[in-house]
Order: sequence, then structure tokens, then C-alpha cells
Amino acid sequence: MVSERAWADAEIIWDFHQMHHEPRPCSVAVGLGSHDLGVADTTVDLYRRGMAPLIVFTGATSRTTQARMPRGEAVHYRERALELGVPSTAVLVEPHATNTGENIRFTRALLEERNIEVDSILLVSKPYEERRAYATARKLWPEVEIFSASTPMTLQQYVESIGDARLVVDMLVGALQRLMLYPKRGFMVMLPVPDRVLFAFERLCVDGFTGRLTPASCIQQS
Repeated sequence: MVSERAWADAEIIWDFHQMHHEPRPCSVAVGLGSHDLGVADTTVDLYRRGMAPLIVFTGATSRTTQARMPRGEAVHYRERALELGVPSTAVLVEPHATNTGENIRFTRALLEERNIEVDSILLVSKPYEERRAYATARKLWPEVEIFSASTPMTLQQYVESIGDARLVVDMLVGALQRLMLYPKRGFMVMLPVPDRVLFAFERLCVDGFTGRLTPASCIQQS
């Protein structure tokens, strides 16, 4: 069970994780692989709306996707896009990335190998991964403009799609911890975290929502 206070804190973090960018036409739409086929659907929707002439799906498999996506996340995403009517010539696959940094680096290398000029990217992810993906792309591909996108939904809708409220709150807390830790490790740029978000994070840690934290444990505000 998630208490009323914990739910309110989770909603603060859920909203913060999203960049709230307005989609605009970009050189390419990059769909980051995961267990969530909704990322592929949203990428296709943006393509249909004329927001990008080309799609790249990136991702191998992980512990959480091996059973559902045995051919790899990017391959399953591409198959979904083709089912939805996207021409095969408009979809590239990067099938090797196993983390967000590799998603960006390997996608960049793929496009450079194809001599595809890129000055802006529409970066499509799960809703709570928007800010982390944006910070990673800013670090690893600083020459291009980055615009974030995800499936529009509320926290309640996302919890219902996953079926486990506590797991979702754990994931929100873990994603925020990485957003604060990883810049110090050189994995992404530092983005400011407002006090109200930090306080919500710390309360959720105290309440035991620590299942997705790295070994650094909870980060205390200085």
C-alpha cells in the first residue's frame, strides 16, 4: 500500500521527471528501448505528426525484457512501428545498447555511419525517464538540440498500466537518485533539483521506497 502522503510525494517526483517540452520537428526521433511498447507507439505518433522524418529505436535486452522481447527491445519496437504502418525505410535499429548512455552513443555512431545529418533529436522514453535521458543526451551529444517526449499520462494511469504502485514509486525514487549521482560520475549533465522534490525524495526513502536505489543509498540534502 502507498499512503496518501507518499502518493503526494510520488506525484511531485513524477511531474519533475518530465521535461514538459512541446514537441517540434527534429532531424530524428529516437525511441529508447525498455519493457514499455508505449514508447514505440508514441514515437510512431510523433512520426505521423511530422515531428521527424526518421526513427531510430535503440536497445538490446535486459533482465526485465528478455522474456517479453527475446529479439531485443529495438527490434520489437521496429516490428511494432511496421505493424502501425511506418515504412521500413523510415526506421533504423540500434540493437546493442544496454543502458541510456549506450543508447545515445550507439545511436549517434549509427547515424554518423549512415552520413545522416542531425541537428536536433526528439528523445522518446518512458515518462519518468525523460529528465534522466535528456541529461544523458546533453552530456554525450552536446552539439544537437534535445527535445524530450513520452506517452502523455498521469501517475495513476502509469501505475494501472504496471499493476504495482509500490514498484512504480521505487522506480521514481531510483531514477531521481541517479539523476543526482550520475553527473558526479560523468554520465550526464547536472540539472537542478528543486527543494520540494528533494524533500519528497527523502520522505519516500524514509518510508522504505528504496527498492531501486543504487548502493549509494539515499542522498541527504546538504
